Amino acid sequence: MNANMDHLRERIELELDKLGDRHDRITAHLRAAAPADWEEAAVERENDEVLEALDEGGKRRLTLLRAALGRFHDGSYGRCVECDVDIPAARLDALPHTPWCVDCAESHGA
Repeated sequence: MNANMDHLRERIELELDKLGDRHDRITAHLRAAAPADWEEAAVERENDEVLEALDEGGKRRLTLLRAALGRFHDGSYGRCVECDVDIPAARLDALPHTPWCVDCAESHGA
């Protein structure tokens, strides 16, 4: 594996760690007891809704990153999962988790 591929794998692993930590912190916050004061509870609930939306986006990204890491392990990373052509290095550098080449991504609306 070349140095660029090693760098991409490291980026994916680092982002996985960061998103996993963020998910854990959000989950812990959402499980914490709500304030007794009604006004504080209302503000807290609004904040929780924002955190939940962030966590949903993070969970989707975690899924993509885990799949990319799986492709590293099975040797298929860097090849489109749909048409099996090489994904250009510039695309992988911009989106290390991408499973598709540009043409297939466009056909999926991604």
